[in-house]
Amino acid sequence: METTKTLNKSTMREQKAALESYQALAKTIKQLSSDMPEIEIKETKELIKVPIKALKLLSEVLEAMSKGQPRSIVPMASEVTTQKAAEIIGCSRPFLVGLLEKGEMPYVKVGNHCRIKLVDVLAYKEKQKITQKKHLTKMMHNDEELELYDS
Repeated sequence: METTKTLNKSTMREQKAALESYQALAKTIKQLSSDMPEIEIKETKELIKVPIKALKLLSEVLEAMSKGQPRSIVPMASEVTTQKAAEIIGCSRPFLVGLLEKGEMPYVKVGNHCRIKLVDVLAYKEKQKITQKKHLTKMMHNDEELELYDS
């Protein structure tokens, strides 16, 4: 089984079906009381127990498909290249390498190449998002104190 699967852009027919399925599944998930509900495959009449977390993930995939947005599903324990990590964070690869050299993120060397755990990349990205919000809030308060902010 592949550990990484990228969903390509959906056709209009697939987008329509995904939207209908997403809406029905999202509504159904809200009504579920079990963390392991049984679903029935109508065509085969087979009942399958599916963890609620898997149904929620399916719901997210269907929502993305309905909008024509490609998505990747990657195990959190996987490692990524510096290029992929830079794309996830939204910076250049040289900038990311600088972060690694400063010890901002843990990594391992595989030959001459660096590998970073996806979970560490996502944690860094979240930390940066929180820091940005704090700085923006501080700037906004400073502007208000100096009466530079129009209401």
